[in-house]
Amino acid sequence: MLRYLHFYEPRGIRLVRGEAQYVWDSKGTRYLDAHTGHGVAFLGHRHPRILKALQEALDSIIVGGPGLAGEWLEEMLASLEPILPNWAGAVTLLNSGAEAVELALKIARRVTGRSNIVYFTGSFHGRTMGALSVTSSNPRYRHGYEPLVPGTLQARFNDVNGLHEVINDSTAAAIVEPIQGEGGVNPASEDFMKELRQLCNEKGCLLIIDEVQTGFGRTGRVWAHQYYGIEADILVAGKAIAGGFPASMVVVPEWVADKLPPGFHGSTFGGNPMAVRCVTAAARVLREENVTGQAEVKGNTLISKLNSELSGLRAVRRVKGKGLMVGVELRFPPGKAIKCLQEEKRILALKAGSTVVRFLPPYVINERDIDEIVRGVSDCVLRYYSR
Repeated sequence: MLRYLHFYEPRGIRLVRGEAQYVWDSKGTRYLDAHTGHGVAFLGHRHPRILKALQEALDSIIVGGPGLAGEWLEEMLASLEPILPNWAGAVTLLNSGAEAVELALKIARRVTGRSNIVYFTGSFHGRTMGALSVTSSNPRYRHGYEPLVPGTLQARFNDVNGLHEVINDSTAAAIVEPIQGEGGVNPASEDFMKELRQLCNEKGCLLIIDEVQTGFGRTGRVWAHQYYGIEADILVAGKAIAGGFPASMVVVPEWVADKLPPGFHGSTFGGNPMAVRCVTAAARVLREENVTGQAEVKGNTLISKLNSELSGLRAVRRVKGKGLMVGVELRFPPGKAIKCLQEEKRILALKAGSTVVRFLPPYVINERDIDEIVRGVSDCVLRYYSR
């Protein structure tokens, strides 16, 4: 009998419906979704404007690359321009974060004529061979695939002095997450990010900022690197940018775009009419519904209440993150706590690093949902771990 090849461990429930911040399983049980498909459903499940955009595509044309695009492509560019950094000159759509990272790495080598790529401990940029070559959050991801893409060099995350040991005249680019997601919800320090930007300027290499998880409003800014007052040379985004539809994007300044000839890259489904229309709708939602402001306020409330509730618990090291990208770092593996949250509290969360319970809820959560998460974490931690 044919079976599905699972690369993610099944969670023991079958989801059949989603609406806003909630999902329901086949037994009719409702869950507060703070998993959101690893952060994809940041705008909530079945946002009406995303559904409308998809319906417009279904009613007109669903297949056709950017080279054959109708007015939907211009509409997307117009909707993206106000939310992209001022330096942005060109954007292209792909399908997943890993695919966008692959393109970013290709661009860096093409533009600089160099081969070395610097990445950091705790990083996660995807599991395709190129993206995996700059990923170190979990040794299991890389085991059995060496040698990976040559010319990738690892440095310590948040180690300012260590940057000078790896970034030099042979470096094509450095790739960094402003807040490491899979690696444990680890925010970059301001000193680290500013020194990284300055050193890339001095050595003539490109700075790739991976905002696949942090971007599009989740941290309380449209782009998390805005907290540091720096600019990227290549911006990679994905997950939430199309309101749940599969899409990612790579953004470059005009001077980089000018160095990339036709045929340099391609993607069969990248920039298809459905994705383009969903990105357009999502960008409009981001601006018109004050998504970033809500994420900042609600995230601050969630973090503050978690800190207050969990203070003094020996099992909890700290609460960390920004906006609605929140991690509760335990002194023990988080598996039992995550299972308790799902089975007893009806809250879906996920793991990050080796000891962190990660919450990536939609921006539409309310005060009651926040209190539910806080109580759930406290109860589940106390149930399995002593004070």
